[in-house]
Amino acid sequence: MVDVILGLQWGDEGKGKIVDYFAHHYDVVARFQGGPNAGHTLYINGEKIVLHTIPSGICHPHTLNLIGNGVVIDPVILKNEIQSLEARGVDVKSRLFISQKAHLILPTHRALDKASEQAKGKARIGSTLRGIGPAYMDKTGRNGLRVGDVQLAHFDKAYQALRKKHLELLSHYAFEENIGEEEAAFMDAIAYLRQLQIIRAEYRLQDWYQQGKRILAEGAQGSMLDIDFGTYPYVTSSTTLAAGVCTGLGLSPRQIGEVIGVTKAYCTRVGGGPFPTELLNETGEQLRQAGHEYGATTGRPRRCGWIDLVALRYTCMLNGVTQLVMTKTDVLDHFTTIQAAIAYRMNGQEIREMPFYLDETITPVYQSFSGWQRPVAEVQQYHELPPELKNYLNFIENYLQIPITSLSNGPERNQLLKREEKTLSD
Repeated sequence: MVDVILGLQWGDEGKGKIVDYFAHHYDVVARFQGGPNAGHTLYINGEKIVLHTIPSGICHPHTLNLIGNGVVIDPVILKNEIQSLEARGVDVKSRLFISQKAHLILPTHRALDKASEQAKGKARIGSTLRGIGPAYMDKTGRNGLRVGDVQLAHFDKAYQALRKKHLELLSHYAFEENIGEEEAAFMDAIAYLRQLQIIRAEYRLQDWYQQGKRILAEGAQGSMLDIDFGTYPYVTSSTTLAAGVCTGLGLSPRQIGEVIGVTKAYCTRVGGGPFPTELLNETGEQLRQAGHEYGATTGRPRRCGWIDLVALRYTCMLNGVTQLVMTKTDVLDHFTTIQAAIAYRMNGQEIREMPFYLDETITPVYQSFSGWQRPVAEVQQYHELPPELKNYLNFIENYLQIPITSLSNGPERNQLLKREEKTLSD
């Protein structure tokens, strides 16, 4: 069986904690897309751990972890991440597997990312500048280098050819960077990468599946950043939807079981792009401070706003979500009134479908709810939640027609309330 956990908003929904929590029920956790632009934050025994490339099951000793072919890998970041985990006593190398078909991020990819974003000026999309976009462009342009290439004799020649192409592209920008300084670290990381378990992941996954192992596919970023169905062009360069599990791991759609969608109790976004429920006021700042809303990868302050149920229903539909996990409910503890966008007003009409293009002419239509004004982090059982919070959750469930089966009420691994029955509220 293969279950899927992915984000339903613009990323930063708290997927890392949720995958880590559920991982002890699974034998394998596999990342299927994205790259080191992801920042999956775990809090284990009060210690903060941020994972960028390694799957979020790595801190469970029995769990195997796979970086799938849909991921783009920066060898330097991966090496540093492994060494950081090993310094904490985590056994990584015996339980980490890497698809030979995953693509590599080169130093020149990072330079191209920076040069391109800089040239856009005010029109920049808010890239993390990790080289993700240029690496995926080389992948689809059939120029990329893959992890399996590092094991072949032609690697150095292929690297130099791609480097030359990138330098020619960089010559068209008013941009200068000493790439040579990064290349020494890159080549050292390539040598390190060769020592890891590089495998034919699609075959190994099928073997694990046939052996009856439980597999959890882990997404990165969020559904509203999907290259096809997100708020284009302010999107990432990969398929962040459940469909990406098949192309990013080599699995069949028939093997997918549960699709667990993760949403915050409110909304955030990093970087540019439309955000209908964004609060550019004191309330938005209150959400940011209460939720510690700063990017795990970039450190940038996240834009904050109320939950957008129009967008959430859209991403639930696209992913075929079977159950929901809501995170950061505790952030809303001190609000007297909480709002949820239930429609958009566009050209004088009220709509509940995602338009082709979100712009400033679209305004959200809100439903208001009374706040619970009580610390839910102290709650031990789902049925003990304040009635005001239950009312908020019940409305969201019935609007989406999908049950909320778990509720995160704090950052720690054990701060997750499980619902006994997976049914819609009355």
